[in-house]
Amino acid sequence: MFDFKSGLEFALQQDQNDQLSNFRTQFHIPKDDIGKEMVYMTGNSLGLQPKITKAYIHQELEDWANLGVEGHTQAKNPWIDYHNYLTETMASIVGAKPLEVVVMNSLTANLHFMMVSFYQPTAKRYKILIEADAFPSDKYAVESQLRHHGYDDKEGLILWKARKGEELLNYEDLESILKTHGDEIALVMIGSVNYYTGQFFNLKRITDLGHTYGCMVGFDCAHGAGNVQLKLHDSGADFAVWCTYKYLNSGPGSLAGIFVHERHANRKDLNRFTGWWSHNNQTRFNMRGEFDQLPGAEGWQMSNPAILSMAAIRASLDVFKDAGFDKLCKKSQQLTGYLEFLITELKNPNIKIITPKNPDERGCQLSIQVKNADRSLQIKLLQAGVITDWREPDVIRCAPTPLYNSFEDVYRMVEILKNLLNG
Repeated sequence: MFDFKSGLEFALQQDQNDQLSNFRTQFHIPKDDIGKEMVYMTGNSLGLQPKITKAYIHQELEDWANLGVEGHTQAKNPWIDYHNYLTETMASIVGAKPLEVVVMNSLTANLHFMMVSFYQPTAKRYKILIEADAFPSDKYAVESQLRHHGYDDKEGLILWKARKGEELLNYEDLESILKTHGDEIALVMIGSVNYYTGQFFNLKRITDLGHTYGCMVGFDCAHGAGNVQLKLHDSGADFAVWCTYKYLNSGPGSLAGIFVHERHANRKDLNRFTGWWSHNNQTRFNMRGEFDQLPGAEGWQMSNPAILSMAAIRASLDVFKDAGFDKLCKKSQQLTGYLEFLITELKNPNIKIITPKNPDERGCQLSIQVKNADRSLQIKLLQAGVITDWREPDVIRCAPTPLYNSFEDVYRMVEILKNLLNG
């Protein structure tokens, strides 16, 4: 437990004591019309740009300009195996072995590629279980997979719902669903951190439960990667996918990542879509041989690396490596706890935090429900210098991200919200 206090002086003292505070200066912070830094609370939607990103991308542009195609082997960072520069740090952030991780494609594309391999329906076992309020693209993707295999997308979809009058999902309800329908479910596919409530699920508990009933289990970690300790390898999950443009600060629409557990590393019996970058890298350019699958997650690659996007990812991962992910997670709990403390101190009956109170069941996002509010509240916050994320019907999502947010940011945000609500 952390001992929080009210007042700006406490926030400033916490920032002064923060060993990670210097990392804020390594990011571009949006400013208002008069040049004052805004309070940026939307790293859960798009992370800020590290200042070194431009240099990392510029290096590849220079090598492209000066070397042309020879940059694949002669660039300062040869392009042919550029994805390997990302693997070790990315694996450490998501809690995996390097063999189990690769950066490629985009998030929903990767989800489809994973389902090609890990959603193998039969006449009896064909249903897919997801959380009822999953991020829309997940729902669209699994519905389309059901249709692709000839099943009704409504009848084949099982939803893990919150109880009436509650926002958070209950594991007893998941157990009940699997007890009733487990032999019909081919795939359990859950978001690691729910985008709306901020609830961080127990991945190992869900995986063990799904495997007990013979289901494949995967996770969409878009709101988890770079935010919480996912421990994907230890969870035992069959696969996971995530984007890199939220907490991983790689830029809008940047490449995504996949995890495939090492027990599947050499399984050539798994159905998959293949391309030349999933072929043996020692013989890839012989061009005329039969397909020879790479082991591990690399065996799911399709195409050669997207260098400019990967350069931006590499820049951010280097910042993460310097900071240390364990230290960032500790600071995240302090920042989020401080935000929760200040919101609670408002004692406003119209405000409710729907994110779990237990720090181990959330990341840095708090979802603040404001009774009778609409999007105009978020617009007023923006005009007052606070960038937040609004989700219908009445929730402001705030994510005090430990790499670049400060305790002063949190204090300013709550003071501005208080003044708007009291105004």
